Amino acid sequence: MAYVKKALASVALALTVCSTALLAADEKPAGSDAVTRRLSQEQYRQVVSDLFGPSIKVGGRFEPDIRRDGLLAMGASQVSVTASGLEEYDKIARNVAAQVVSEQHRDTLIPCKPANAKAPDDACAAQFLSETGPMLYRRPLMPEELQSRVKVAADAATGLKDFYSGLGISLATMLESPKFLFRQEIAESDPNHAGQYRMDAYSKASQLSFFLWNAAPDPELLAAAEHGDLNSDKGLAKQVDRMIASPRLQGGVRAFFTDMLGFDEFETLAKDSMIFPKFNTKVAKDAQEQTLRTVTNLLVTQKADYRDIFTTHKTYLSPLLASVYEVPLVAPAGGWATYEFPEGDPRAGIVSQVSFVALHSHPGRSSPTLRGKAVREVLLCQKVPTPPANVNFTLVQDTKNPQYKTARARLHAHATDATCAGCHKIMDPIGLGLEAFDSGGSLRASENGETIDTTGELDGMKFTDAGGLAKAVHDDPAAPACVVSRASSYGLGRLPAKDEAEWVKNLQAGFKEGGYRFPALLRLIATSPEFYRVAPPQMGAIDGQSKLAQTNSNQEIRK
Repeated sequence: MAYVKKALASVALALTVCSTALLAADEKPAGSDAVTRRLSQEQYRQVVSDLFGPSIKVGGRFEPDIRRDGLLAMGASQVSVTASGLEEYDKIARNVAAQVVSEQHRDTLIPCKPANAKAPDDACAAQFLSETGPMLYRRPLMPEELQSRVKVAADAATGLKDFYSGLGISLATMLESPKFLFRQEIAESDPNHAGQYRMDAYSKASQLSFFLWNAAPDPELLAAAEHGDLNSDKGLAKQVDRMIASPRLQGGVRAFFTDMLGFDEFETLAKDSMIFPKFNTKVAKDAQEQTLRTVTNLLVTQKADYRDIFTTHKTYLSPLLASVYEVPLVAPAGGWATYEFPEGDPRAGIVSQVSFVALHSHPGRSSPTLRGKAVREVLLCQKVPTPPANVNFTLVQDTKNPQYKTARARLHAHATDATCAGCHKIMDPIGLGLEAFDSGGSLRASENGETIDTTGELDGMKFTDAGGLAKAVHDDPAAPACVVSRASSYGLGRLPAKDEAEWVKNLQAGFKEGGYRFPALLRLIATSPEFYRVAPPQMGAIDGQSKLAQTNSNQEIRK
């Protein structure tokens, strides 16, 4: 098995090179260099599903993502691969490859049969790898790349005396290659502007596809890149319109809001089961699904005003969530049904849904501070200062205090401390509007026998309950400006540079003029030249396909 060990050693070296480059890029200002992003777990799974079908299962432990400037999508350009992470990627890749070449799937997924199943067959291996490789690497394979992959398959097949096992090893090395795991922006000389550079067509295709679909480019988009269509405004717009009209846009929008709303935090969310017996991992999963269904139905299906996600009474519920909300629901067993809360009900919009009020609470109690902070930071893109290290939270945490029975009373007493008052006054008046919801997301009227006061204020807009808060967020101009900022950063993989500030302002203006329609915003971003801006290669570097070929030659996995 020496050929396998050598192949894996080459992968490790290549991933180390990528990781070092990413760490070095962390020290540079935003927009100063090409962005290299590691695929997320969801993107990895989506690529495998698109290429081989949903019957191929992806199991294993992926390297953790990091959140940067409010988004995992921006943290993806700052993450590396550890030694243990490489081992996990190897296990995942081998498992996927083994399924693809298994007797159960080979007749469907491999377009040819070897002359002898116990020996190498370069022609059949080349046919499979030449079709699979471009979908994995998101661009055509160089001749030497294909030749190298075929050789790995042949060497392994000879040693193992099995064509399919050899082909599986070759496929596994591609699935754990940096060229698959990382998305790299490649600059090439711009033939229309002497001395200037542009993002090469295949990088454009990836930029566009992961932004709109959270997936690798499909064959039609890769063909458009190959034919040069993406380098013209007309050709680019044609592909953008096609992708926005596709049902796959829903998957891309779900991925964006999953990131923006911080749903990855549900992985570590815990509730006190003695206090909130209804809340469990299934409720947490359904809560996320409720919000994502609500958002995609409004924004993608109905093409409604973006701000309506904060005030809508229409949503989707599962039987389990209906029990948390304590409302009647007629739905298929384990299924979902539409539901509309009556006018005047405080449960309006995503801010009052379980996914928001439960996520931004403590295990055993609600938290107006955490909820107010989340409204500011997640929905309005307003940074809240970190509290001093020496703050004493004992009074706030004492829910059994006979003098201060409600969270409002405890926070009022706590905020008399001058070091605490400044921050609390920009969070608590918002979060107190959600005090009718306990930490598990259920509606309540009192705390410790005392009626809960849900009046509050958001930047001068006063309200009496969660419904009023929803209207205040809806009417705050910071809310649509925030989603524009998040969407542009999500697609770029970085914060817009200083000289791109005018572009973001134009996006915000266009979003407003278009009635705050989210698909229209995505189109504005995806058809903008700024979205494909790329830094010129460093001195002495080779640009475009030549640069890519050299990188591939240096990092290619060899026996």
